[in-house]
Amino acid sequence: MTNEQEIKSVRIADLPSFDGQRVRLQGWLYNQRGTGKLLFLLLRDGSGIAQGVVSAKNVSEDDFEAARSLTQESSLELIGTVKLDQRAPGGAEISVDQVAVVHLAEPYPISKKEHGSGFLMDHRHLWLRSKRQTAVLRVRHQIIKSFRNYLDDDGFFCVDSPIFTPNACEGTSTLFETEYFDDKAYLTQSGQLYAEAAAMALGKVYCFGPTFRAEKSKTRRHLTEFWMLEPEIAFADLEQVIGVAEGMVRHTIRQVLEHCQQDLIDLERDPELLESWDCEWPRVRYDDAAAMLMEWKAAGKYESEFKPGDDLGAPDETALGEHYGCPVAVTHWPQEIKAFYMKRDPADESKVLGVDIIAPTAGEIIGGAVREDDYEILLGRINDHQLSVEAFQWYLDLRKFGSVPHGGFGLGLERTVSWLTGVEHLRECIPFPRTLQRIYP
Repeated sequence: MTNEQEIKSVRIADLPSFDGQRVRLQGWLYNQRGTGKLLFLLLRDGSGIAQGVVSAKNVSEDDFEAARSLTQESSLELIGTVKLDQRAPGGAEISVDQVAVVHLAEPYPISKKEHGSGFLMDHRHLWLRSKRQTAVLRVRHQIIKSFRNYLDDDGFFCVDSPIFTPNACEGTSTLFETEYFDDKAYLTQSGQLYAEAAAMALGKVYCFGPTFRAEKSKTRRHLTEFWMLEPEIAFADLEQVIGVAEGMVRHTIRQVLEHCQQDLIDLERDPELLESWDCEWPRVRYDDAAAMLMEWKAAGKYESEFKPGDDLGAPDETALGEHYGCPVAVTHWPQEIKAFYMKRDPADESKVLGVDIIAPTAGEIIGGAVREDDYEILLGRINDHQLSVEAFQWYLDLRKFGSVPHGGFGLGLERTVSWLTGVEHLRECIPFPRTLQRIYP
């Protein structure tokens, strides 16, 4: 008699590798169909969906009745023999000889009918189990893995930046303030300033974690809590900063294409579109981009309130993305619309050595710059922006003890996930979104 403990538990994604072998699958019932003495159970386990064929002649009467009584999202174990079949989900199915119900689920609130976004977000803890949402989560995981692997292999060190901070990084109007014992603190807007300090210790670093912006925006492109990847490089100029971003993003596109084929199919995302974005990024200066936008506006090709000197809005980013057909690096921005820490262009003091990466269909996914490395100039900028010199003294110290040219960028994870998956609303690109109107569940 076979010892049931010796039967190998396998993941559905690995099922085709066990053709002809008896295995155990553990998961949740995604769907079932069948009549009479034959049932087809669709089981999901997070790695994929597999079909289990349950015939009354191959299982006990109790097991068959247990299979027949299963409700959507019931948890169960199936034991059976793997059979390759290209008609089956994932290219393999199992001929079941044992069924064990772990938990019989109550009536599932998310049915096959159409549900409104509010209902689905109220049930986000359950909506995550749907095929579309699990596909997005797997692509998100692959993107994170690819980013980190690329930077690690390029000699970067991962450092962790604090969530509680004493000061603002990206402006005081979008800070979340909280009590910190007998003082005030703020939820971090960016780990950049701390990454700069770490770069002076380790040369090339990155931080990766949640960031918070109290922006009262209801658009599909904004979250109040999102994740940022922020590399920082000592002894770097603007082109080196862009080069790291370009290499990392192109590597990530290739990895998603290689490892997330089924997820892209489930999301109805054309792989050829992603392949077209694995290209050399054109560089265009802000003034040239602004001139193009004004020309297109005059010709009636798109509508926008943009005028030279303004930051780019969503329509402007869309127009540039469509024009280039691949990510484009917009450089040398007006200093008035960029952050205090960006270094001025020595050839034109009205511009900063900054860059935004505009991706087709997604808009800005990366913002970066060379940082101001001169103590007196940076001090003047802090005063100009009416920021607390005392709160930024530690940051100023970096310019007193071995200051070097350096730069980096921040990449918005959810915007990148949205871009590569084609999922338009950022609330679907993070497991549990936080927005102006939502903090539950």
